[in-house]
Amino acid sequence: MKAIYPDNGDGDREAHPQAVPGLRPDTEGAADGTSLTLEVNGEVFACRPNESGGTDYTWLSGPNPGYGFGVSPTLNQSLDEHVQNIRDFLDIVDPATGYLEDD
Repeated sequence: MKAIYPDNGDGDREAHPQAVPGLRPDTEGAADGTSLTLEVNGEVFACRPNESGGTDYTWLSGPNPGYGFGVSPTLNQSLDEHVQNIRDFLDIVDPATGYLEDD
């Protein structure tokens, strides 16, 4: 097993008893243990890896709960690159509605 599972003292590594493969708890609008929280231009985002090798960015301080965006692929992106992804998103969001601007 991967080293991410804690050793229970006898050399065995066990997964959390409530872990369910393939299911992610509903974390809409909140950061969780697998996410990174970033503040960019006064706005707060939870960033978490997605199944496509990308990142889901949830806008925690925005006017629309659970609203955000995804970028793929983001493997090995630096913190500065994640910040730039968020800045790019904020540049195209209508500040009056909190949604992407209409063309």
